[in-house]
Amino acid sequence: MTIPPAPAPDRVAALRGRVAEAFGDLRSDLEALVRIPSVSSPAFDQAQVQASAEAVAGLLRGAGVDDVRILSVDGPDGAPGRPAVVARRPGPDGAPTVLLYAHHDVQPPGDLAAWVSPPFEPVERDGRLYGRGASDDKAGIIAHIGALRVLGDELGVGVTLFIEGEEEIGSPTFAQFLHAHRDELAADVIVVADSSNWKVGTPALTTSLRGLVDLDVEVAVLEHAVHSGMFGGPVLDAVTLLARLIATLHDENGDVAVDGLVTGAPPEVDYDEADFRSDATVLPGSELVGTGSISARLWTKPALSVIGFDATSVAQSSNTLAPRATARLSLRIPPGQDPAAAQAALRAHLEGHAPFGARVTVRDGERGRPFQAPVDSEAMQVARWAFAESWGTPSVDIGLGGSIPFIADLLEVFPEAAILVTGVEDPECRAHGANESQDLGELERVVLAEALLLDRLAQR
Repeated sequence: MTIPPAPAPDRVAALRGRVAEAFGDLRSDLEALVRIPSVSSPAFDQAQVQASAEAVAGLLRGAGVDDVRILSVDGPDGAPGRPAVVARRPGPDGAPTVLLYAHHDVQPPGDLAAWVSPPFEPVERDGRLYGRGASDDKAGIIAHIGALRVLGDELGVGVTLFIEGEEEIGSPTFAQFLHAHRDELAADVIVVADSSNWKVGTPALTTSLRGLVDLDVEVAVLEHAVHSGMFGGPVLDAVTLLARLIATLHDENGDVAVDGLVTGAPPEVDYDEADFRSDATVLPGSELVGTGSISARLWTKPALSVIGFDATSVAQSSNTLAPRATARLSLRIPPGQDPAAAQAALRAHLEGHAPFGARVTVRDGERGRPFQAPVDSEAMQVARWAFAESWGTPSVDIGLGGSIPFIADLLEVFPEAAILVTGVEDPECRAHGANESQDLGELERVVLAEALLLDRLAQR
């Protein structure tokens, strides 16, 4: 791909004005999508996910895309996938095709008492729109729709939109969907609108993503619970033993202490400690752990967390020794690390550190590959220009501590495509948590940036 010439300044100004004029309707459309509780977790009403897909399909038709379908495929286990929206608008002969990705499903709302306003009733406060999915990732859908509306009949590239309906449950049928609809989804450039900007006012391109490995580890010491007074002393309860095993996973500095894991090169930008503490809501007095820059600890070093724990609850406790306890471990791995090798290393560590000979059983969970983008591709350079024009400041190349495993699937099926990982989120958006929100000024800038990106790609 040859870098196309930049549009003239008056063209940029005209598109900026169109975005400003269209943004009121785009905001209303985002609010309507937020009102649909499209939680893809099986514990919730899946009719709402279907309703969300239909709403997205309607918005795409209204944006001038005639070929719009709601599709799904069965997963490897035969279970049906959630509904995805696939829409296509061909470009002129010889024009590149751009695949625009986002997802319309959302996380469960969690504890309703933790929300200042109801999660599925959008409310604006101080320039931010609050509601589940307002940022992750229904704002990403609006970014795509906004760019199409603004360009209208002047859209000079072919576009395919793939709005997934099961990203928040790990995209279980994603690979099958890509293979089933490979010809329809093929593109020269893929824009994944499901990441974050550096901060409000500073755009970012995500050039690296950590992969994911998880597993369950059970420690068992007794056939069944026994009286803690009669037998406690010579035998430690399983919770204490599991705690001792978990404590071996980090060294005295808080770095992951599992042999065989990869560490990447430090990033060029760092995360200000005060900003990180505020964004992560670290309690006063709590020290940060690990060595190296904060951005390295987030993006290019492994991170290991206990994300679940099964043992006797306080409410159900009695004077007995717990016979067994289980923890779910989540290991984030940097680019350059093979997920299978990381899972094997973690398993070997756990099995090799059985406390006092307790029985340790490890059950493997999911694996997701990390991602490293070429930072100097032609598509990257066009995107950086579009971001700088929209925000009025240069973009930053960042990593992301979270994982988007399906990007590896995209690269496997479409190895020649240039992938741009962009987003509408910022460190204040609280994606997945209570009081999720979207900065509306940032969303307007994202719409303009995507319109500029598509417009310049059309100049090839």
